[in-house]
Amino acid sequence: MALPARLIGIMGGSFNPVHSGHIMLASWLAQYAGIDSVRLMLSPANPLKTDRHDMASDSHRLEMLRIACRGYDRIAPTDIELSLPRPSFTINSLNELSRRHPDCRFRLIIGSDNWLIFDRWRDHSEIIERYAPIIYPRPGYIVDPSALPQGATLVDAPSIEISSTFIRSAIARGDDMKAFLPPGVDEYIRVNHLYTNP
Repeated sequence: MALPARLIGIMGGSFNPVHSGHIMLASWLAQYAGIDSVRLMLSPANPLKTDRHDMASDSHRLEMLRIACRGYDRIAPTDIELSLPRPSFTINSLNELSRRHPDCRFRLIIGSDNWLIFDRWRDHSEIIERYAPIIYPRPGYIVDPSALPQGATLVDAPSIEISSTFIRSAIARGDDMKAFLPPGVDEYIRVNHLYTNP
């Protein structure tokens, strides 16, 4: 008898930098959202965002993700988007993951803020049909679960009000961000002098 396909949640982002909120959310989803594991998918650039002046390099952000995921059995980074044509579109990344890993099934993980503009995403209907989005709450962005299309799921994940923007600004001011970053990431940022210019 064939084993059931592993069900993997894909949570994309620039992770600039990855922070403790990302890891807490990924851990919650891996344990309580009906999936086997979560992959944090590093995006080289969001096509809907144009202000990239404070973006750390792909290699720095990937290494911080690797450091942040150490010690977690069900959370890992994926750098698949770094090898795909740019600008990166989520549908292309999910289709490529499915092609490379035919033994796995994938679900997209997005915040409620992104869900409310999901119709702006490339091939959003195909994503809903093939990759059944898991939607987690973001402060100030309310999603009506009764209005969701078939396959999409709203989960009651903890709402974590930490942002990479706040962390970058705080680091530029010289503030101590150790409590907001996964173990090892704060040291990596300091050693590599990241985000020190406002």
